[in-house]
Amino acid sequence: MSECGADFEIKDLCASVEGKPILKGVNLRVNRGETHALMGPNGSGKSTLASVIMGHPGYEVTGGQICFKGRNILDLETEERARLGIFLAFQYPVAIPGVTVAKFLKTAADAMRPGGAKVSSAAFLKELREYMAFLEMDPAFINRFLNDGFSGGEKKRMEILQMLALKPAFAVMDETDSGLDIDALKIVSKGINRLVGPDFGLLLITHYERMLRYIKPDHLHILMDGRIVHSGGPELVKRLEEKGYDWVRQEFGKEVLAE
Repeated sequence: MSECGADFEIKDLCASVEGKPILKGVNLRVNRGETHALMGPNGSGKSTLASVIMGHPGYEVTGGQICFKGRNILDLETEERARLGIFLAFQYPVAIPGVTVAKFLKTAADAMRPGGAKVSSAAFLKELREYMAFLEMDPAFINRFLNDGFSGGEKKRMEILQMLALKPAFAVMDETDSGLDIDALKIVSKGINRLVGPDFGLLLITHYERMLRYIKPDHLHILMDGRIVHSGGPELVKRLEEKGYDWVRQEFGKEVLAE
């Protein structure tokens, strides 16, 4: 295996589900301060990639590396990856009845601090309320059970609230725009853009151009049949919207898809 650098990097990653290969040699590097968008047709492996990055036990990694902060993280449990500063925003966030938003986030923030140090409860709650106001969330949500009875849009805002509160170094967002109306999309995008900066890397998985109108990617990658077959700049978004994925198959995917 090659050495791991300091940035987030995926090298020749292969993964299967119940013996069926899904990822077939994914290569991708996201430097700090960069926003990368990942697009591709249904069934290409986008959500599988997000799950594998976070260490979902339902997927078997059969080859390659995922490097972060100078080490291969494939031997780490999901919790350890989160403590290193990796965050996954789910396409379908789950509810946790009995655990309030405040309790969940305070526990997570404490877990990420080195040496067992605790975050000041007063300072944390003050900051959390500021983030909720920024995301135009009802302050009463702080005492509600996490995602329990939340609408789809409320769940997605809660994902962004978690990111703002936990301040990860690298985030994967799996179709966060799914099911959002235009107002909710603008608010969610505003929250994501607040995190974008020189010490934060973002991999944004999406099907649609509309989210990329508000979050400007530095690079865009097209995933097909378990491999990234083409990469470019934000100008690719418009071409995909106009022509779909047929031109990608014709120009870039022949050799890959034939293997």
